[in-house]
Amino acid sequence: MPRTLVVVRAGALTTVQDLGRPGYAHLGVPRSGALDEPAHRLANRLLGNPESAATLETTLTGCAVRVSAPCVVVITGAPCAVTIDGAPAPWGTPVRVPADAVMDAGPATYGVRSYLAFAGGVQVAAELGSRATDLLSGLGPAPLREGDELPVGSPRPAGGPPAAEAARWPAPPSELVLPVVTGPRADWFTPDARHTLLTGTYHVSPKGNRIGLRLEGPALERSREGELPSEGMTLGAVQVPPDGRPVVFLADHPVTGGYPVIGVVPPEHLAPAAQALPGTPVRFVPAGPEPQHGC
Repeated sequence: MPRTLVVVRAGALTTVQDLGRPGYAHLGVPRSGALDEPAHRLANRLLGNPESAATLETTLTGCAVRVSAPCVVVITGAPCAVTIDGAPAPWGTPVRVPADAVMDAGPATYGVRSYLAFAGGVQVAAELGSRATDLLSGLGPAPLREGDELPVGSPRPAGGPPAAEAARWPAPPSELVLPVVTGPRADWFTPDARHTLLTGTYHVSPKGNRIGLRLEGPALERSREGELPSEGMTLGAVQVPPDGRPVVFLADHPVTGGYPVIGVVPPEHLAPAAQALPGTPVRFVPAGPEPQHGC
């Protein structure tokens, strides 16, 4: 009999995510995938799944699912209250959920995104080699709704890593510090703007999403008028729209854009951004020696 899960409570935004679709930018397809990739990978390791197995990524309010067959499940990422048919269960530790039981991952107690992983992985159909939901391109399954039924794969033989690994998971950030490599369009901004980027304090805006981390704070003044022709955008690009407030591109970002990019945050430093609540202070710091401008 097929193993499935049924969505009982979808939450604010719950999507299927894996490691995304790298290598398709030339086709206009973003990478997508789990925003907090270390949390996604950890959840799969705790179950003995391949790290590429699909999980459910929740946003702020969690979600609840009913499993059709006994299943081992773990929740990582943002801490939350976990229950199985109303009884308390541990967060960050694999637990066995009986057939027809409802596992509820409650609202995040700190942070933004939790990851529900199932032994065997979520087995929705892959598109371009990935099961990830991409909010910008529309690839992958739609964000989950109550009543949706998703297939679950068969678990690997027992013998995964110890659950103690979950205890090493870092807390979501109280301050988000993002290393940035300046360029390629830093020369579109005044010297004062470049200084402000690396010395000012920004805050996470509630208007952000999986496409980009929007920031509130000092505007960055441009040194030239006009707009750029659309050009390629990379994960972590710090794009500056007309209001002067930077936007850090995340997993579902567009692959081209016309606003100047003042710098790029290396992708390996982006995971904490997935857990930064609105209002979290943000500072940019040089990722390496800053180039000298002028003669």
